[in-house]
Amino acid sequence: MQRNLPVPQNKRIVPLLEKDLTDKIIGAAIEVHRALGPGLLESAYQLCLAQECRLQKLPFEEQVALKLNYKGIALESGYRIDFVFDNRVVVELKALEQVLPVHEAQLLTYLKLTGIRVGLLINFNTPVLKDGIYRRAL
Repeated sequence: MQRNLPVPQNKRIVPLLEKDLTDKIIGAAIEVHRALGPGLLESAYQLCLAQECRLQKLPFEEQVALKLNYKGIALESGYRIDFVFDNRVVVELKALEQVLPVHEAQLLTYLKLTGIRVGLLINFNTPVLKDGIYRRAL
């Protein structure tokens, strides 16, 4: 005799922040990686991802200057964020042999300084791009 017992629901599951937008960004990055593969410089991936996002009509800014606020004074830091999508997602691109904790810390710092809650770190120097995507949220 089989009984249909209710399946316990985890009420603590929270949907990912900005999932719709990050899915589109990741899709665009995968398209670029399929076309180019690994092994190029970061600047080449940046150009091609910008073009792919234009084709997909994703709202973004690139090479966004990041100012530091020190004791109430806005200072030019020289830092540039690779992409900011719709003022909701920061994207930092890499073309590295290995992503290190310092690269993830860089993304988290950009999130803290901008007040944007979600970021993607995308390393194009991997055979399969999904292995090079890191999603972080504050």
